[in-house]
Amino acid sequence: MDVLLIIIVYVVMMNLVSFALMGIDKYKAKKKAWRIPEATLFLFAIFGGSIGSTLGMFLFHHKTRHWYFLFGLPLILILQLVCIYLLWRSPLQFSIL
Repeated sequence: MDVLLIIIVYVVMMNLVSFALMGIDKYKAKKKAWRIPEATLFLFAIFGGSIGSTLGMFLFHHKTRHWYFLFGLPLILILQLVCIYLLWRSPLQFSIL
């Protein structure tokens, strides 16, 4: 299997899970049930789910009153996009066995 395909599948899955976690946590907040820890939400964003987390935050209107989510999730997304751009433009060649 192509490495690029594996990376794409990973990123898509992380974003779907991150989006779902925001929706689930919002639902649980309304029901006053057990909540997903904020650290978990941030970790999923950091490990590739920043688009899903940011979209979920705004679509579900969840965590938008917390400045660290309101600015943190888009900042993680921007940093990830900058890193991708820099790696893409890098003269270094990466190969996997």
